[in-house]
Amino acid sequence: MSGHNKWASIKHKKAITDAKKGKAFTKIIREIVVAAKEGGPLIENNARLRKAIEDAKEANMPQDNIKKAIQRGTGEIPGAVYEEIVYEGYGPAGVALIVEVTTDNKNRTASDIRKMFSSHSGNLGETGCVGWMFGRKGFITVEKTAGDEDTLMTIALEAGAEDFENDADSDVYEITTAPEDLDKIKNALSEKNINAASSEITMVAQTYIKLTGDEAKSMLKLMDSLEEHDDVKNVYANFDISKEDMEKLGA
Repeated sequence: MSGHNKWASIKHKKAITDAKKGKAFTKIIREIVVAAKEGGPLIENNARLRKAIEDAKEANMPQDNIKKAIQRGTGEIPGAVYEEIVYEGYGPAGVALIVEVTTDNKNRTASDIRKMFSSHSGNLGETGCVGWMFGRKGFITVEKTAGDEDTLMTIALEAGAEDFENDADSDVYEITTAPEDLDKIKNALSEKNINAASSEITMVAQTYIKLTGDEAKSMLKLMDSLEEHDDVKNVYANFDISKEDMEKLGA
């Protein structure tokens, strides 16, 4: 059971809570703006924009906000100019981290990210220092209450999924796909009236570092601080913390 997958499950639950509080709006709007700028305003031709709008609707974002964000991306109305940057570095015990940000002030963001790393027993590295440890994958979770393992596994694998996991410590099934197959697998499940709890294009590590005690505590605090920053879009890391330690630390 990978650290990424455990954190992804936790992050999904946190995202639902944050969305209800309105905390997710800023990040979603930025994603819509950038997606529309890069791929145009038509969701049928822009998978990234389609996913961003799905996230916006899940967060109960008003349709007018979505429309204006798209218009800002296409230049129909003025707005901030965002830049996408990837930071790489190390956390407690040498855990590798990749931090994707969307910012309108890269100097401010770089300073904030560097401070968060140093405050939690980590440090920023050079571009490429840890990126080679990760591979881009599609990642889908499905609540175990949605159906039995054999049925869901058959649907996913026959649709082209690369892997299907059922970890006893998790309340979701985890499906790994090639990035370009994410929507296809998700749609195959939907056709059988099975809704994904979460779906994303993510970075999966080749190996993981087991953390316990103070190192685990520092790692989770670093992940929290990074993901709570408005400029941070995604954080990927190769840590592994047991369910028992997660519960002890309140995660």
